[in-house]
Amino acid sequence: MTQPPLVTDLDFVELSGGSFAMGSTDFYPEEGPVVQRHVAPFAIARTPVTNAQFAEFVAATGYVTTAETPLNPDDFPGAVDLDLRPGSLVFKPTEGPVDLGNWRLWWHWVTGANWREPHGPGTTNDSVAQHPVVQVSFADATAFCEWSGSRLPTEAEWEFAARGGKPGATFAWGEEPQNVGELKANTWQGAFPWRNTGAAGWVGTSPVGSFPPNDFGLVDVTGNVWEWTSTVWEARHSEQATTCGCSPAGKPATSTDRVAKGGSHLCAPEYCLRYRPAARTRQTVDSSTTHMGFRVARNL
Repeated sequence: MTQPPLVTDLDFVELSGGSFAMGSTDFYPEEGPVVQRHVAPFAIARTPVTNAQFAEFVAATGYVTTAETPLNPDDFPGAVDLDLRPGSLVFKPTEGPVDLGNWRLWWHWVTGANWREPHGPGTTNDSVAQHPVVQVSFADATAFCEWSGSRLPTEAEWEFAARGGKPGATFAWGEEPQNVGELKANTWQGAFPWRNTGAAGWVGTSPVGSFPPNDFGLVDVTGNVWEWTSTVWEARHSEQATTCGCSPAGKPATSTDRVAKGGSHLCAPEYCLRYRPAARTRQTVDSSTTHMGFRVARNL
């Protein structure tokens, strides 16, 4: 059998697994109800996948990401004068306070935005090799996994790992809010979405490991970038655990949505207090943005 490639600095932390209470009823409705989950022993990457690691994958395989692929007109029936050129969603701060109910005020489709040029043509990632790769879809993340002999973690595995052995804690570091004492994660500092003074000087993504690890030694499990999981999105936690990539009945999943975890550098308490292990969001599999990345896992 062909051995998976040795990806530069793809560092795994082995966890013994166990049972834990997943979810929360204290913040957003999609995080509940609190349910008991059991995860088997597994290994999870210490950091999100970086630009350098993803570049190694692309150089070895010639892989073309979703954001580099022209749009399929069949996916947009009835659209007139549709621009089919490749591109992706880019966050742009507003000029001042705006209605926080209208995300289109700060998210913009930019032709030519992709993992190499995350904010559009001319915005190369050459100087941020150790930052998490962004502008990657679910398909892009799973392709990297197939090449590297890994897989995406399930939602339960991801939350178990992010909690770092602190069952029921609000944050990966405990109960104190983010802005008490030393910053614990790369999150929005200021008034969203127009004024951000930066987390420890970083506006946008930061090099992996710039902020303290959790008690399992994992870094950036909250903040920096949202991370794909393999779990199909459901609006509420099911009392009956589902398996990776399957519906509750065990049939192959047909949903185009997956669970993303961890929050990002765009999370602010007044808009998105989701830099917590229990937090979750819904992402379509073809989504790629300037704050979406992933980390990988392996069976033991």
